Amino acid sequence: MAMRRLCVTILIFSLLQLSLCNPDFTALLAFKSSSDHFNSLSSWSNSTHPCSGSWLGVTCNNGRVTHLVLDRLDLTGSTRALSRLPQLRLLSLNHNRLSSAVNLSSWPNLKHLYLSDNRFSGEFPAGVSSIRRIRRLVLSHNNFSGEIPMNKLTQLRHLLTLRLEENSFTGTLSSNSSSSSIYDFNVSGNNLAGEIPAWLSQFPLSSFARNAKLCGKPLGYSCSNGPTKTSKRKRRVSDALILVIIIFDAVAGVGIIMTVGWCCYRSMSRRRTGVHREMGGSDGAPRERYEMVMFEGCKGFSKVDDLLKASAELLGKGSVGSTYKVVMEGGGVVAVKRVREGLKRREIDGLMKEIGGLRHRNIVSLRAYYFSRDELLLVYDFLPNGSLHSLLHGNRGPGRTPLDWTTRLKLASGAAEGLAFLHGCNKSKLTHGHLTSSNIIVDTSGNACIADIGLHHVLPAQSSSSDNAYTPPELAVNHHHAKLSQKADVYSFGVVLLEILTGKMVVGEGETSLAKWVEMRQEEEWTWEVFDFELWRYKEMEQEMKALLQIALLCLAPLPRDRPKMSMMHKMIEDIRMKGGQKDGVVLSPLSSGYSSQSESTPNFTSS
Repeated sequence: MAMRRLCVTILIFSLLQLSLCNPDFTALLAFKSSSDHFNSLSSWSNSTHPCSGSWLGVTCNNGRVTHLVLDRLDLTGSTRALSRLPQLRLLSLNHNRLSSAVNLSSWPNLKHLYLSDNRFSGEFPAGVSSIRRIRRLVLSHNNFSGEIPMNKLTQLRHLLTLRLEENSFTGTLSSNSSSSSIYDFNVSGNNLAGEIPAWLSQFPLSSFARNAKLCGKPLGYSCSNGPTKTSKRKRRVSDALILVIIIFDAVAGVGIIMTVGWCCYRSMSRRRTGVHREMGGSDGAPRERYEMVMFEGCKGFSKVDDLLKASAELLGKGSVGSTYKVVMEGGGVVAVKRVREGLKRREIDGLMKEIGGLRHRNIVSLRAYYFSRDELLLVYDFLPNGSLHSLLHGNRGPGRTPLDWTTRLKLASGAAEGLAFLHGCNKSKLTHGHLTSSNIIVDTSGNACIADIGLHHVLPAQSSSSDNAYTPPELAVNHHHAKLSQKADVYSFGVVLLEILTGKMVVGEGETSLAKWVEMRQEEEWTWEVFDFELWRYKEMEQEMKALLQIALLCLAPLPRDRPKMSMMHKMIEDIRMKGGQKDGVVLSPLSSGYSSQSESTPNFTSS
């Protein structure tokens, strides 16, 4: 009996110590007691730590609860107990039956708040001015009423999303501000009145629908003259964009800010080695002197003859030249792209020296280049795991190892990060110029790396139907006079995302582009038939796939000004990964041999 009393005493003491050491412990148990009437939170045990990893929906940092995701758990009643979680960064309670008032001042660190499809009522949540770090605020499909505090909301300089549709808000949308950081906005299905402010008129008609007393653009009614002829330009971005927003995490943005600082790193140790090469062939033509320019990290060779004598394997032929895998005598391996026509020395030198200074984990490093009168050799790091194109489309049929969803999403994020880094590089506004799934290469750690940067700015390209499928409308219409831009890169990236999601080639039967194929199905309900059949076994990831699809549609906006920056796209994709709990790790590349040609012979580099 004494032993039993001792055990009980020890247990009580342990629980008391746990609650004292972690103040979030009692708050979560209090919320469970008041709101979990169907035992959906059975994993929340008073004998385990909330940060042990066993508590459903709970994520911690340094022993404090920072993320709480409790969607679709039949929770009812009050959320008052959660006000004792001051370190919350993300709170998601979508699709429950919660109904109490909400005071936002309890969460000064909050960045993401998702309360859609509940029974919350009363005026707009108090304390909105206290959540200065908020980025995503979603209160849609509830019973909120009263006026929307637009003045306070427009002062939240980090706010990107404001979703208030299907409530009972009244009043106007006017504010003292003429602009805002808000990127996604919806107040449809309320009782709002008055004229839509000019800075909000950029959003689609669907953002304001079912407010009988609202007027002005983009609605078809002038506030003074009744119905007007309003442009009904079709937009690619559907209301399903909320799927992107629900899973956004601002923490991912820090990576972009940090990496841009590395942008214009240039080698101070560049060496120049004089190289003689016979330019006239076997007819005894005179020799001319040219130089190989070498950048930081160049190893295994010191002159162009080392490359020309090495064993080489043709990897593929692209629109600007052929690429080889070159194995040096010392065992080092590099990738060499060979271009033989249409070269302009001054343009090539300037661009190559700029690209040669770029260093980023998602960009294939240019290590050296050699320029002669009729030939350009570009020496890159060799990445053995092939291209995104070969991983997606290679060996389709029996025996193929499918490319899983986690890998696809990581590759999408890496490509976005590399392109965002390039765009943020310097005042010269660097662009890729011809992004495709073929020039996104996978390194040994499973990272997507962008290759062939800038070549289409100075080299003539042989266009094909597949290349044209990546071309934005403004370049397709005015190909000879339009200027390559960062917004054109964004469009091409959108097409790459469609490849990742659908598993389809960019040009299908009847020369229908992939972007057009998706556009024709915009008005339909997205079903699993849209996605690659290899992804059908990941049905629990459907929302993530739909979210990535909406990001692709953002990139494919017909007008360049409507396409977001790549830094924003990377943040959104990273948020999908964060929401799904994905972590960086080594990606198993099932088609690592798909990038190389499987010819029996190994051609000498100088013979082609």
